[in-house]
Amino acid sequence: MSPVCVVDDDRAMCELIEAALQPLGLTVFTFTRPEPALEHVRNHEVSVVLTDVRMPGMSGIELCERVHALRPGLPVIVLTGFGSMDTAVEAIRAGAYDFLSKPVELDALEIAVQRAVRHSRLAAELRRLRAQAGLDDSVRIIGKSPAFRRLVDLLPKAARSDMSVLIQGETGTGKEVLARALHELSPRKGAPFVAVNCSALSETLLESELFGHVKGAFTGAVSSRRGRFEEADGGTIFLDEIGDVSPVVQVKLLRVLQERTVERVGESAPTAVDVRVVAATNRDLEALMAAGRIREDFYYRIRGVTLEVPPLRERPGDVADLAAHFLERHGRAPDAWTDAALDRLLAHRWPGNVRELKVVVQRSVILARGGVVSGTMIDQGLHAALPVTPRRVSSKPPTPLRSVTPAYGIGDGRNLRQLEHDIIKKTLESNRGNVARTAR
Repeated sequence: MSPVCVVDDDRAMCELIEAALQPLGLTVFTFTRPEPALEHVRNHEVSVVLTDVRMPGMSGIELCERVHALRPGLPVIVLTGFGSMDTAVEAIRAGAYDFLSKPVELDALEIAVQRAVRHSRLAAELRRLRAQAGLDDSVRIIGKSPAFRRLVDLLPKAARSDMSVLIQGETGTGKEVLARALHELSPRKGAPFVAVNCSALSETLLESELFGHVKGAFTGAVSSRRGRFEEADGGTIFLDEIGDVSPVVQVKLLRVLQERTVERVGESAPTAVDVRVVAATNRDLEALMAAGRIREDFYYRIRGVTLEVPPLRERPGDVADLAAHFLERHGRAPDAWTDAALDRLLAHRWPGNVRELKVVVQRSVILARGGVVSGTMIDQGLHAALPVTPRRVSSKPPTPLRSVTPAYGIGDGRNLRQLEHDIIKKTLESNRGNVARTAR
């Protein structure tokens, strides 16, 4: 059985999709509101989620992000009657597996869903095999360089403690992987691990996301909901980009850390929670504290244990092992490259760290089309990669970039987010709107 969750405020569209998918042997659950669909994903096995973009209460993009927070890797296919490149870009950023425009072509819908179901089945089988072997993807940390091994050696000690942990490191170094490893190595393993990107939401929405709210607490709060701290009760909450949290939210987080209780927005009665907090940042929090953007009491409270993740350029001996791991994840032999390809990988400085390496390997595998990855393919993958400047201090506004990858023909003077938007849009156009291919 492969359960598919369909979310669209148009009941007729839900019925149409259900009628199209049931003959494929799929079990279809339909929802006209995102909130019950999210609850279904939280409590039941689901292979694929199809969601409309424009819905009251919660957009399909937000639903995609929330689904991935609950079930990382679960394929989400985004449907919209307002199809545009900008919407596709937002869908990719939210982690959409594929993107279809309304009116939906049933053949394209069936192909996209069947492909997503196969993806879910393969991922489930991989998890089963790794569990049989006593392995866990969450704690599969790759690296043998001295700097990285010193960090890894600290993980079991930090995991046994219940103190808050602060993970510091540049963008793309794998801070969430370490946070998951801490959880899996701790006595809280088996309880929820809940990840929240603190920079993705406004102050008001972040408060609601973290602490929950009661019905009528603010415009749009049509029903009460639990916050992420309550969802993580008994387990671990991972607060990514903690340096972007406003002083107002810092005060409320400080109260949670000190009193182990949360108050939903619009409610004064506290709710007890038992949660281990792991935070991460790519910013210099001491500089932010000196600038008055991080409270001193909050800073010292969250850095009970501090882990510093070295950038990839400081651990060149790990590049080959990481690249081999990413090759294997794409079903390729770990040595499916030429000596020239390996030389290119070792010579690169990796400003985007492990995340950049992963993207370059993915692109190179696509170019190889089943063959061996060559040095030229690595060059093409590197050339297409978005330049990343590690962000460590944020007391000043971001400086617009003045030079970009010429292959995309994008003008100068745009900041990183604008560049990302334009590059994704350009790549979507070259792939004729195929989001799955563009995301790879």
